[in-house]
Amino acid sequence: MSYRLRVSEIFYSLQGESTFSGLPTVFIRLTGCPLRCQYCDTTYAFKGGETMEAEALLQQVTQYSPRYVCVTGGEPLAQKDCHKLLVDLCDLGYQVSLETSGALDISEVDDRVIRVMDLKTPASGEVDKNRYENLDLLSKKDQLKFVLCDESDYQWAKQMLDEYQLSGRCEILFSAAEGQLKPEMLADWIIRDQLPVRMQVQLHKILWGGGAGR
Repeated sequence: MSYRLRVSEIFYSLQGESTFSGLPTVFIRLTGCPLRCQYCDTTYAFKGGETMEAEALLQQVTQYSPRYVCVTGGEPLAQKDCHKLLVDLCDLGYQVSLETSGALDISEVDDRVIRVMDLKTPASGEVDKNRYENLDLLSKKDQLKFVLCDESDYQWAKQMLDEYQLSGRCEILFSAAEGQLKPEMLADWIIRDQLPVRMQVQLHKILWGGGAGR
């Protein structure tokens, strides 16, 4: 445990997204991200934060006695020692998820980690950053998330489902970008087209409002 990471925050709350929505979870938000999605709600994690020794970071997580730990950002994989953190968290017996943009290689992520990976849509402003090779690495325990801003994004996402034969590969999550697409409209499209996807809303914002965490 000789590595260090730049950390924006560590907090305990309910998971607001993914198939773990509603579960009490410790969040480790690492600093830094190479993307600039136009709807980002964690721009404060682009810079700053605190450099923490691994031992101190893990001790802070332990104080909450969690079952679930989510490593997020920013883009956590932008820090090379994120992989060591994921291994240590798994070794400590936590169920660990990683929230990643899909722009960086996920092949070295510990197999025990549940990867919740975005595929950036055209309206995100960062569709060119998608690393499509990552799609072949996803397994049934992983999750693939589309944040949709408009109907064009929705049609693009449908095309990706067909082009990469994503149905059945992993859990597929569709969500509406806040203030840009009405969730009820997205729900209607999914029902109309009988898509094999799970729609999600940001539970933490429903409960507490504001940004990405409580």
